[in-house]
Amino acid sequence: MKNVLLLVHDDEGQEARLQAALDLTRALGGHLRCVDVTPLIVVAGGMYVGIGQGAVLVDERESEARNKERLTARLAKEDVPWDWIDVTGEFASCLLKEASLADVVVLNRQLDQFPLPDMRMVTSQVLMHARVPVLAVPQTLERFNIGRAVLAWDGRACCIATMRASAPLLALADEVEVLTIHDGSIEAAPADAARYLSRHGVDTTIRSINDRLHPIETIIEEECARFRADYLVMGAYGRGRLMETFGGVTKRLLTRSKYPLLLGH
Repeated sequence: MKNVLLLVHDDEGQEARLQAALDLTRALGGHLRCVDVTPLIVVAGGMYVGIGQGAVLVDERESEARNKERLTARLAKEDVPWDWIDVTGEFASCLLKEASLADVVVLNRQLDQFPLPDMRMVTSQVLMHARVPVLAVPQTLERFNIGRAVLAWDGRACCIATMRASAPLLALADEVEVLTIHDGSIEAAPADAARYLSRHGVDTTIRSINDRLHPIETIIEEECARFRADYLVMGAYGRGRLMETFGGVTKRLLTRSKYPLLLGH
């Protein structure tokens, strides 16, 4: 888990993404790749659409050039190796082109104060197609701490794949809890997860909750609070994309979770 991919764009979530990426790269002894995306924005209008699009693109490029100048000066003072690429296009498509050789992608779960860019959609698209974990952080995040992690375990394929990919990070934690919520969907015992992680040097505790009355995401968030978790590891969109589209656990956590989410599909 050495190659950390970061979306760079001058928006409300950038500072949280950057700080999380720096903390993550530093903890893992990895390398940070910054992908600075200048989006193509469609401007509606009559015969002057082309001119309007061109003017907006120029403004975006100038804004990102100023952003790049600020951030590269800052990165030069950080104690992590990094490189930078500039691309133009749709956010998710640009990230997917670079994600094939990444071990984790750092994004936001959603931008709360301003709806654009639609980070929940970008994160969902990258999750569905990149096949690498995504660290989706709240825009208010100040530091990404690695001391305490909760692994939400249901034994499904996406959960197992996420655990395996996250093992190098979990090995750095002080405490890891394997959380199982008995709602009839468990496909492998939490003891199997604990056994696997123990062979990667991860000491875990297992907590099982029997609750079919409350929403799963509510139970997860309450347990993260009780455990004083720094982040949550979870398989994403594990019950079918169609079900998730209409209000699944992944979508609701991306909308409002207080915790950094390390998600995989």
